Amino acid sequence: MCSVLGTLVIASAGLAPGAAAADDVQSKQWYLDAMGADEIWKHSTGKGVKVAVVDTGVNPDTPSLKGQVLVDEVPKAAKYHVTQDYAGHGTSMAEIIAGTGAGGGIRGLAPQAKIIPIRVGLDDLKDQDERAKSLTSAKAIRIAADTDAKIINLSIGSEYYESEEEDAVKYAASKGKLVFASTGNGGNKGNKPEYPAAYPYAVGVAAIDKTGTVGKFSTYGNLADLAAPGLNIPGWCDTSFTKYCNTEGTSNASAIASASAALIWSAHPDWTANQVLRSLIDTAVRKWPKDEPSKYLGYGAVRPRRVLINKDIDPGPANRDPLAAENGTDPNADFGVAPSPAATPSGAASSKPTDKADPASGPTAAAAAKDTDSGSGTRTWVIIGAVAAVLVIGGAGFAVLRARRNA
Repeated sequence: MCSVLGTLVIASAGLAPGAAAADDVQSKQWYLDAMGADEIWKHSTGKGVKVAVVDTGVNPDTPSLKGQVLVDEVPKAAKYHVTQDYAGHGTSMAEIIAGTGAGGGIRGLAPQAKIIPIRVGLDDLKDQDERAKSLTSAKAIRIAADTDAKIINLSIGSEYYESEEEDAVKYAASKGKLVFASTGNGGNKGNKPEYPAAYPYAVGVAAIDKTGTVGKFSTYGNLADLAAPGLNIPGWCDTSFTKYCNTEGTSNASAIASASAALIWSAHPDWTANQVLRSLIDTAVRKWPKDEPSKYLGYGAVRPRRVLINKDIDPGPANRDPLAAENGTDPNADFGVAPSPAATPSGAASSKPTDKADPASGPTAAAAAKDTDSGSGTRTWVIIGAVAAVLVIGGAGFAVLRARRNA
């Protein structure tokens, strides 16, 4: 049985008032400068890497996406209205990943990567008949896994566990895909775990602001594996595609993480998904022990530049899962194929682990490290310079260690 349509919600917060004119939008992409994009692009632009964007559809005719969306490579089963974005969300994610910046539009972090759009029927699709004809998330992920995309971006989320969706994520992993998912925006509203980020083999991405502090809305827990910029990020205001607004949400963070992986995979085309992910984990910004990841920021904030500038970087074993502890796999076993999608998933996958206090973090704990490997030796990378290890709620700060994710 297919999962019920419309049970997912878009994992991005409401649009802020005050739209940015298209010709001014690039000046608002603070994260490009913070991540050292100009230097990154000397080493990689994402060329040769395809990213499947499973979302509300992608409009291939915005100035920034012309020539970037591989509509001809969308499988027949996913063709239905795939270029008709019913919320503007999927198009925004595609531009954040691979926009060229043409016409003053959003410039993607991986501007020469290509997008394969896969449209799903989420709650924002109000037409019931059209929703019935649309793909479920489970079907969309499987279809994306069967394309030539190396990376699958899931800037979507739901509080509802679905075995078909979990099986689809496992199937994607078995096909050698790297799956990034937004952790969700309910961190200050009950903090219920969100799927697909909470499934094994999905890399959950939390959202940080320009100071490196995790967003109060960013859903936290054992589903957070990495962090990326997610606040005050330009995105399309609506489906008229006439102006951009400032947006916030873990959707943006997932897209930036996907773009980061595309940059690395382009520079190292022989690496596996395990090696690309391991390189992001090993170089992530953190002020806590690597073996005790933060429950709010996981292994830290992505910084692909650190991978790209290191000609001697060791990506580790090709077939070893870098998130074996979280995924419930044997860390010493070769990981080339995920557990059979036919297996019945354990209901424990959605259980919430016991929180543990982090003795190294106080109410105002934050990292403060200069990016000494930059070309000039003086650049202070904002994301690296102030990644907070705490989330402040109601004035009380606290931090907990990330527990092992159950399989």
